[in-house]
Amino acid sequence: MPDIRLIVAGAGGRMGRTLVRAIGETPGLMLAGATEGEGSPLLGQDSGVLAGLPPNRVVVTSEVHPLALAADAILDFTVPAATVRLAALAAETRIAHIIGTTGMSAADDAIVAEAAKKTAIMKSGNMSLGVNLLAVMTQRVAQALGEEFDIEIVEMHHNKKIDAPSGTALLFGEAAAAGRKVDLATHSERGRDGHTGARKVGTIGFASLRGGNVAGEHSVIFAGADERIELTHKSTDRMIFARGALRAAQWAHGRPPGLYSMLDVLGLKD
Repeated sequence: MPDIRLIVAGAGGRMGRTLVRAIGETPGLMLAGATEGEGSPLLGQDSGVLAGLPPNRVVVTSEVHPLALAADAILDFTVPAATVRLAALAAETRIAHIIGTTGMSAADDAIVAEAAKKTAIMKSGNMSLGVNLLAVMTQRVAQALGEEFDIEIVEMHHNKKIDAPSGTALLFGEAAAAGRKVDLATHSERGRDGHTGARKVGTIGFASLRGGNVAGEHSVIFAGADERIELTHKSTDRMIFARGALRAAQWAHGRPPGLYSMLDVLGLKD
């Protein structure tokens, strides 16, 4: 079997560099391209060197379309504006699109869903096996416990993260909402400040902490009268997300068009 050819979008970022390293360590995968946005000071640099590896002769470029014509999938942990453009490109060139971008709006998600009618797109707020197992557990616990248990989701990330709550926190929120059979958009509380009054029954609360170089810590708290259940996941290295993304790319290779999640990749979907 020939190697699966992968493009890393945002190859100069934290996750992009981690993905380049992970591809180099994984048999059966090949780095077919590395991209950054127009005007980036990293254009023209060797992606291997940027990732702390020996030179790999894959130069960072802003020209994605030629790369897509000779690739099997694109790995995308960038920003929403770039992700929607890459989704359209993936649909045009029929390559798989693995999306780990967070902070996307409903309009952004609609564009991605439309693109998924033409190619396989796997989108997840978190690619970690442990996180996705915890999301399944969150849904089950929320389903088992009534509204007398308040649900609070607390997350902490490094001080460079630009969106809040994190995509993983929202992943847990959606899981809890699914367990309760409610719409997260109308049942969430965020950014409490000042005189807020008593907590509303049945809502799902979010709290976001930022500091240092924390890769990601999340807790889902079910707080009832005289007892509390806490589900927690702590990440110590971004490599866990890179490995998940590569597993997703391998899984998506050759799949029919559709919008998939890590639960599909891991065989955890009900």
